[in-house]
Amino acid sequence: MIDADRLDELLTRLRLTAIRDQLDSLLDEASRAQMTLREALLFLAEREVARRDTRRIQMGMKLARFPCVRTLEGFDFDAQPSIDPGQIRDLSSGRWIGHGQALLLLGPPGVGKTHLAVALGREAVDRGYTVLFTSAAALMAGLTKAHADGRLEEKLLQLSKPKLLIIDELGYLPLEPAAAHLFFQLVSRRYERASMLITSNRPVGEWGQVFGDAVAATAILDRLLHHSQVITIRGDSYRLRDKRRSGLLQKAAAPTPITSES
Repeated sequence: MIDADRLDELLTRLRLTAIRDQLDSLLDEASRAQMTLREALLFLAEREVARRDTRRIQMGMKLARFPCVRTLEGFDFDAQPSIDPGQIRDLSSGRWIGHGQALLLLGPPGVGKTHLAVALGREAVDRGYTVLFTSAAALMAGLTKAHADGRLEEKLLQLSKPKLLIIDELGYLPLEPAAAHLFFQLVSRRYERASMLITSNRPVGEWGQVFGDAVAATAILDRLLHHSQVITIRGDSYRLRDKRRSGLLQKAAAPTPITSES
């Protein structure tokens, strides 16, 4: 007779918790399928790995702090013909992350930059990469506070750990005077070690204005663009397009001229 408690103890020590928790049902399924011992062992191992992958992805999604759920399947490529779907599919493989490259998504508001950033981040989590998503405003506020509190080194170390750091909406809001130098330190820490994905409504030629320091902006771009891909999205805003379709936004009608009556 098999000592059930002993088996449970060994499965726990080996951290085979999926097999432990579903052992009876899994063995029944293997028996019904008349599996050989080798087939049954493979079946049990696959169930264990499947649960671990599920838990890993769930934890990765939680740690990434995505602001919303967006997928590549949900992106309307037909509405944005300036985007090459093949290039996005290639990016979803995560090879660029493994090589420590940067990715810049540039374009006006509403064209899908954040959607693509979140979707590519989720694909990265699926492939086992650690990801952190933050807005540019929140990132710079955190760096500025850490600098003021004497904890900048600690903050930079924390932001250096994720394999992919996604910074959304750079250029939408004015930055603090010291932002350029703090951002430069972050980029330098991650340069050729870990990847960054940045979305911005401003072309790189205007980043000197974004940071308020042309020299620092040049140094930042020198590192970001060294090993990078830049995708510029052209087209109408998704949100405004839908409003136009519904009739909520119309071109302003010419004012009716005021005439005097005799």
